Amino acid sequence: MKLPHKTLERKLFKSGYRLIYAVDEVGMGCLAGPVVVCAVAMTSQFYKKAHIKLRQLRDSKLLSAKQRERFAQLLMLDTECLTRVAFCHPKTIDKLNIYNAARLAMKRAVVALRPAQGDEYIKKIVLIDGNRKIPGLKGEQLAIVKGDRRVFAIACASIIAKVHRDKMMARYAKKYPGYGFEKHKGYGTKLHQLKLASLGPSPIHRKSFAPVAKLI
Repeated sequence: MKLPHKTLERKLFKSGYRLIYAVDEVGMGCLAGPVVVCAVAMTSQFYKKAHIKLRQLRDSKLLSAKQRERFAQLLMLDTECLTRVAFCHPKTIDKLNIYNAARLAMKRAVVALRPAQGDEYIKKIVLIDGNRKIPGLKGEQLAIVKGDRRVFAIACASIIAKVHRDKMMARYAKKYPGYGFEKHKGYGTKLHQLKLASLGPSPIHRKSFAPVAKLI
C-alpha cells in the first residue's frame, strides 16, 4: 500500500513557505450527524522530525479505530502541529447543502487556527482535500484530489476529524438510543436504514437527504 508522503510539504518549505495548513472533512455522505472538519498547521520543524511512530499513518478510512486514536493522540501532543476542529450541524447542512456546509466548516477551522500563529504576514498556504478551494478564505490555497491518500498533512487532518466525529456520534447514540449511531456513525448502512424506517428520523438526521426525506 502506498502511504501519503511529505514531498509536497518539504518542497513548499524549501520554496519559502513558513507555515502549512491542511484541511479535510469527515461525514459528507452520512444520513445523520454533523460534517466535521479538522485543520492542522505545521511548521518546518515538524517535518525535520523522523516521526517513527507515525510511519504507517494514512487516510483515516484505511485505519482501524484504535490506529486512528493512537495517531490522533500523537499528533495532538506534538507542539509543532496545531489543530482545530469545526463542524456544521444537520440543520445547517439542510439549509446550505452538504457541500457548502463542509466548505463553511473548513473556513471556520482554518480561521480559528490562524490567530494562534501570531504573525499574519508570514508566507503560508492551505492544502485542501478535493478539487475545489474554500470560498471566502483569504490567502493561498491548493486543492488536491485524493489528498488524504497522497499528502501527509492532509492525512493527519483526516484522522483527527474522524476521531472527533466518531466521539460525537457515540455521544449522540446515548442521547438518541436505538438507531445504532455508535456502530454506523450515521452512515447509510443496512442497519441504519432499518432503524430509520422503524423509528423515524431523529433530531440529528439530515432531512434533505433522500432516505430521510421520504420518511418525513
